[in-house]
Amino acid sequence: MLSHVQNTNLPTRHNRATRFLHAGLALAIVTQLVTSLQMHGPDDVQAGDILFQVHRYSGLAATVMAFGLWVTILVRSRGTDLGALMPWFSGRRLMALGLDIKVHAGAALKLRLPEHDPPAALPSAIHGLGLVLISAMAASGAVYFAQVALGLHSAEPDGMIAMTVHLALANLVWAYLIAHASLALLRHLMQSMRLSTMWSLGR
Repeated sequence: MLSHVQNTNLPTRHNRATRFLHAGLALAIVTQLVTSLQMHGPDDVQAGDILFQVHRYSGLAATVMAFGLWVTILVRSRGTDLGALMPWFSGRRLMALGLDIKVHAGAALKLRLPEHDPPAALPSAIHGLGLVLISAMAASGAVYFAQVALGLHSAEPDGMIAMTVHLALANLVWAYLIAHASLALLRHLMQSMRLSTMWSLGR
């Protein structure tokens, strides 16, 4: 049986800008993924249907917010620092990541969840990978938009490197979003973390 640690009164670790950009980016990415299921994209004859237009502009919004979140991470005074999000270039951080992976693996084998600890090495690294993945998907879509708008390529996306990358990353974003949201919901239901903590825009 899954166990949990009661930890519902943690102070908010992230500033308002981080929470605002996180919420906006999440909504933009969900909009992108949902519209991609039914939209009809552009070709040399038509500009794409209304769902494609929503997809296009929510993607541009996601690009701006992803860039804003990177800037916020660099300048903020509290919250996970860049080194924790990107531990791949530090031997000390990689060692901590390896130990944290063992902790999580040991808990999973016992059908348990470790205590919710956002600054821990593994959650921080996963958040960092997610931000890189989502930023790359948004940026590749923005590059496609710019190429078409500047007349550097026709609206037909077949064969375009930017769109090939965009479509490939979209599948990974689906997997990340489902896993990330499912784990957050599980921790909320187990009362080890409140979803309202990250989604609140209050002080």
